[in-house]
Amino acid sequence: MQDQALTEEFARRAAAGDGTALDRLLTEIRPEVVRRCARFLPCREDAEEAAQDVLLQVARHISGFQGRSRFGTWLYTVVANCCRQKYRELKRRAAEQPAAIEPGHAVDPRTTSVIAGSRVDLLEALERLEREHPHLVAPLVYRDICQLDYAEAAERAGIPLGTLKSRLHEARKQVRPWLTAS
Repeated sequence: MQDQALTEEFARRAAAGDGTALDRLLTEIRPEVVRRCARFLPCREDAEEAAQDVLLQVARHISGFQGRSRFGTWLYTVVANCCRQKYRELKRRAAEQPAAIEPGHAVDPRTTSVIAGSRVDLLEALERLEREHPHLVAPLVYRDICQLDYAEAAERAGIPLGTLKSRLHEARKQVRPWLTAS
């Protein structure tokens, strides 16, 4: 808990313009940001790239952190947005320049992580949900991926708690068949 209180203090001071506190905050949160990005992106290099984007966004926009909620909650929003953006960028790049798989570099399905596959499936499902029902994305991301409690998720989404629960139920209903269809 001491670390969390220290992080909150660094965030508050950084938001007020303290550059030293910002440097300490970025150093303090980096390992957690990489872990959080890895929950979204299956490839470690992609997660680390997204983490760099997150740290850059935190540095640029820390003044927007007003301390009404925990810094960790605010940070989850930045992580989710940067990871989804990185995924879109990777997907767009893959579509523009499909890479040839060299014989020695083919993926062995016996060693491919089920978790990695499910993350890609989840990102695909989120992208589809965003196209078809954009108002359902934030509740699903904040509650099920970022694992915020219901009240924090509602606050971050900017909607009443009952609306969040209703949209979350609908989002899960929409996404479930997309994730189980293989």
